[in-house]
Amino acid sequence: MKASRERYRAQVCAEIKRYAWEQLGTTGVSALSLNAIARHVGVSGPALYRYFPSRDDLITDLVRDAYRSLADAVHGAAGVTEVAYAIREWALADPQRYLFVYGTPIPGYRAPGDTTEISNEIMAVLLRVHADAPDDGRVTAFDGHLDEHREWAGGLPVSSAVLRRAVTFWTRIHGVLSLELAGHFAGMGFDPAVLFAAELDTLSIKDDSR
Repeated sequence: MKASRERYRAQVCAEIKRYAWEQLGTTGVSALSLNAIARHVGVSGPALYRYFPSRDDLITDLVRDAYRSLADAVHGAAGVTEVAYAIREWALADPQRYLFVYGTPIPGYRAPGDTTEISNEIMAVLLRVHADAPDDGRVTAFDGHLDEHREWAGGLPVSSAVLRRAVTFWTRIHGVLSLELAGHFAGMGFDPAVLFAAELDTLSIKDDSR
Protein backbone atom coordinates (compact mmCIF):
# COMPACT_ATOMS: atom_id res chain seq x y z
CA MET A 1 0.00 0.00 0.00
CA LYS A 2 2.80 2.42 0.90
CA ALA A 3 4.58 1.67 -2.39
CA SER A 4 1.36 2.36 -4.30
CA ARG A 5 0.93 5.71 -2.56
CA GLU A 6 4.53 6.64 -3.33
CA ARG A 7 4.09 5.71 -7.00
CA TYR A 8 0.90 7.77 -7.18
CA ARG A 9 2.61 10.72 -5.52
CA ALA A 10 5.52 10.48 -7.96
CA GLN A 11 3.11 10.38 -10.90
CA VAL A 12 1.19 13.43 -9.68
CA CYS A 13 4.42 15.36 -9.02
CA ALA A 14 5.66 14.52 -12.52
CA GLU A 15 2.36 15.70 -14.05
CA ILE A 16 2.45 18.92 -12.02
CA LYS A 17 5.99 19.66 -13.19
CA ARG A 18 5.21 18.74 -16.80
CA TYR A 19 2.36 21.24 -16.91
CA ALA A 20 4.44 23.82 -15.03
CA TRP A 21 7.03 23.64 -17.84
CA GLU A 22 4.25 24.13 -20.39
CA GLN A 23 2.94 27.13 -18.46
CA LEU A 24 6.42 28.63 -18.19
CA GLY A 25 6.80 28.33 -21.94
CA THR A 26 3.61 30.28 -22.64
CA THR A 27 3.27 32.77 -19.78
CA GLY A 28 6.69 32.98 -18.12
CA VAL A 29 7.66 32.37 -14.52
CA SER A 30 6.01 35.55 -13.21
CA ALA A 31 2.60 34.15 -14.18
CA LEU A 32 3.20 30.64 -12.84
CA SER A 33 -0.10 29.71 -11.16
CA LEU A 34 -0.43 26.76 -8.82
CA ASN A 35 -4.24 27.00 -9.02
CA ALA A 36 -4.15 26.75 -12.83
CA ILE A 37 -1.82 23.77 -12.58
CA ALA A 38 -4.10 22.14 -10.01
CA ARG A 39 -7.10 22.50 -12.34
CA HIS A 40 -5.14 21.00 -15.21
CA VAL A 41 -3.94 18.03 -13.13
CA GLY A 42 -7.43 17.49 -11.75
CA VAL A 43 -6.86 18.22 -8.07
CA SER A 44 -8.00 21.02 -5.83
CA GLY A 45 -5.73 23.93 -5.00
CA PRO A 46 -5.31 22.80 -1.36
CA ALA A 47 -4.57 19.25 -2.55
CA LEU A 48 -1.76 20.48 -4.79
CA TYR A 49 -0.10 22.14 -1.80
CA ARG A 50 0.40 18.67 -0.32
CA TYR A 51 2.86 18.05 -3.16
CA PHE A 52 4.40 21.53 -3.41
CA PRO A 53 3.75 23.76 -0.40
CA SER A 54 4.53 26.95 -2.35
CA ARG A 55 5.37 28.30 -5.78
CA ASP A 56 9.03 28.52 -4.74
CA ASP A 57 9.05 24.83 -3.79
CA LEU A 58 7.82 23.98 -7.28
CA ILE A 59 10.38 26.31 -8.88
CA THR A 60 13.13 24.67 -6.82
CA ASP A 61 12.13 21.23 -8.06
CA LEU A 62 12.17 22.49 -11.64
CA VAL A 63 15.61 24.05 -11.11
CA ARG A 64 16.92 20.79 -9.62
CA ASP A 65 15.56 18.80 -12.56
CA ALA A 66 17.11 21.19 -15.08
CA TYR A 67 20.55 21.15 -13.47
CA ARG A 68 20.38 17.37 -13.00
CA SER A 69 19.55 16.93 -16.67
CA LEU A 70 22.48 19.10 -17.77
CA ALA A 71 24.86 17.40 -15.33
CA ASP A 72 23.86 14.03 -16.76
CA ALA A 73 24.38 15.36 -20.30
CA VAL A 74 27.97 16.47 -19.67
CA HIS A 75 29.16 13.70 -17.34
CA GLY A 76 30.00 11.35 -20.17
CA ALA A 77 31.88 13.92 -22.26
CA ALA A 78 35.52 12.99 -22.81
CA GLY A 79 36.99 16.40 -23.60
CA VAL A 80 36.41 20.14 -23.70
CA THR A 81 34.85 20.16 -27.15
CA GLU A 82 32.51 17.29 -26.31
CA VAL A 83 31.38 19.17 -23.20
CA ALA A 84 30.75 22.32 -25.25
CA TYR A 85 28.57 20.52 -27.77
CA ALA A 86 26.79 18.52 -25.08
CA ILE A 87 25.78 21.81 -23.46
CA ARG A 88 24.72 23.28 -26.80
CA GLU A 89 22.64 20.23 -27.74
CA TRP A 90 21.02 20.21 -24.30
CA ALA A 91 20.17 23.91 -24.60
CA LEU A 92 18.75 23.63 -28.13
CA ALA A 93 16.66 20.59 -27.17
CA ASP A 94 14.70 22.69 -24.67
CA PRO A 95 15.41 26.45 -24.86
CA GLN A 96 12.78 27.24 -22.22
CA ARG A 97 14.55 24.99 -19.70
CA TYR A 98 17.91 26.58 -20.53
CA LEU A 99 16.62 30.14 -20.13
CA PHE A 100 14.84 29.14 -16.92
CA VAL A 101 18.16 28.43 -15.19
CA TYR A 102 20.55 30.66 -17.17
CA GLY A 103 18.30 33.56 -18.13
CA THR A 104 16.90 36.42 -16.08
CA PRO A 105 16.84 35.70 -12.31
CA ILE A 106 13.40 35.06 -10.85
CA PRO A 107 12.40 38.07 -8.70
CA GLY A 108 12.18 37.20 -5.03
CA TYR A 109 13.34 33.61 -5.50
CA ARG A 110 16.46 32.24 -3.80
CA ALA A 111 17.54 28.73 -4.71
CA PRO A 112 18.48 26.41 -1.82
CA GLY A 113 22.01 25.10 -1.40
CA ASP A 114 21.44 21.69 -2.94
CA THR A 115 20.78 23.24 -6.36
CA THR A 116 24.22 24.82 -6.15
CA GLU A 117 25.65 21.39 -5.37
CA ILE A 118 24.23 20.01 -8.62
CA SER A 119 25.52 22.97 -10.64
CA ASN A 120 28.92 22.39 -9.01
CA GLU A 121 28.91 18.91 -10.54
CA ILE A 122 28.80 20.58 -13.95
CA MET A 123 31.69 22.86 -13.04
CA ALA A 124 33.66 19.86 -11.77
CA VAL A 125 33.35 18.32 -15.24
CA LEU A 126 34.61 21.56 -16.80
CA LEU A 127 37.58 21.62 -14.45
CA ARG A 128 38.37 17.98 -15.19
CA VAL A 129 38.39 18.34 -18.96
CA HIS A 130 40.37 21.57 -18.83
CA ALA A 131 42.91 19.97 -16.50
CA ASP A 132 43.33 17.18 -19.07
CA ALA A 133 43.69 19.64 -21.97
CA PRO A 134 47.10 21.10 -22.96
CA ASP A 135 48.11 24.21 -21.02
CA ASP A 136 47.78 27.33 -23.17
CA GLY A 137 50.85 28.83 -21.49
CA ARG A 138 49.14 32.11 -20.65
CA VAL A 139 49.16 33.85 -17.30
CA THR A 140 46.64 36.62 -16.60
CA ALA A 141 45.70 38.83 -13.67
CA PHE A 142 42.48 36.81 -13.45
CA ASP A 143 44.49 33.65 -12.59
CA GLY A 144 45.66 35.09 -9.28
CA HIS A 145 42.22 36.48 -8.49
CA LEU A 146 40.62 33.06 -9.03
CA ASP A 147 43.28 31.42 -6.89
CA GLU A 148 42.14 33.62 -4.02
CA HIS A 149 38.50 32.60 -4.60
CA ARG A 150 38.71 28.93 -5.48
CA GLU A 151 36.12 27.69 -2.96
CA TRP A 152 33.69 27.15 -5.85
CA ALA A 153 36.16 24.58 -7.27
CA GLY A 154 35.09 22.11 -4.59
CA GLY A 155 38.60 21.46 -3.36
CA LEU A 156 39.78 20.01 -6.67
CA PRO A 157 43.58 20.27 -6.96
CA VAL A 158 43.75 22.24 -10.20
CA SER A 159 45.98 25.17 -11.12
CA SER A 160 44.86 28.77 -11.37
CA ALA A 161 45.32 28.52 -15.15
CA VAL A 162 42.85 25.62 -15.27
CA LEU A 163 40.39 27.62 -13.17
CA ARG A 164 40.71 30.56 -15.55
CA ARG A 165 40.30 28.43 -18.69
CA ALA A 166 37.20 26.72 -17.27
CA VAL A 167 35.55 29.99 -16.25
CA THR A 168 36.43 31.64 -19.58
CA PHE A 169 34.99 28.67 -21.45
CA TRP A 170 31.83 28.79 -19.31
CA THR A 171 31.21 32.48 -19.86
CA ARG A 172 31.97 32.44 -23.59
CA ILE A 173 29.76 29.52 -24.57
CA HIS A 174 26.89 30.70 -22.38
CA GLY A 175 27.24 34.17 -23.87
CA VAL A 176 26.63 32.78 -27.36
CA LEU A 177 23.88 30.39 -26.27
CA SER A 178 22.01 32.97 -24.18
CA LEU A 179 21.97 35.50 -27.01
CA GLU A 180 20.96 32.87 -29.55
CA LEU A 181 18.13 31.36 -27.52
CA ALA A 182 16.81 34.79 -26.53
CA GLY A 183 16.53 35.61 -30.24
CA HIS A 184 19.14 38.37 -30.35
CA PHE A 185 20.78 36.98 -33.49
CA ALA A 186 17.53 36.96 -35.46
CA GLY A 187 17.82 38.94 -38.67
CA MET A 188 21.61 39.21 -38.52
CA GLY A 189 22.01 36.71 -41.37
CA PHE A 190 24.57 34.30 -39.91
CA ASP A 191 24.40 30.83 -38.44
CA PRO A 192 24.87 30.88 -34.63
CA ALA A 193 26.32 27.37 -34.85
CA VAL A 194 29.22 28.76 -36.87
CA LEU A 195 29.73 31.50 -34.27
CA PHE A 196 29.70 28.90 -31.52
CA ALA A 197 32.39 26.87 -33.31
CA ALA A 198 34.44 30.03 -33.86
CA GLU A 199 34.29 30.82 -30.14
CA LEU A 200 35.70 27.38 -29.40
CA ASP A 201 38.50 28.09 -31.87
CA THR A 202 39.37 31.36 -30.14
CA LEU A 203 39.60 29.38 -26.90
CA SER A 204 42.21 27.18 -28.65
CA ILE A 205 39.82 24.23 -28.68
CA LYS A 206 40.01 22.27 -31.92
CA ASP A 207 37.46 19.76 -33.10
CA ASP A 208 38.35 17.86 -36.25
CA SER A 209 35.15 15.82 -36.17
CA ARG A 210 32.77 18.70 -36.84
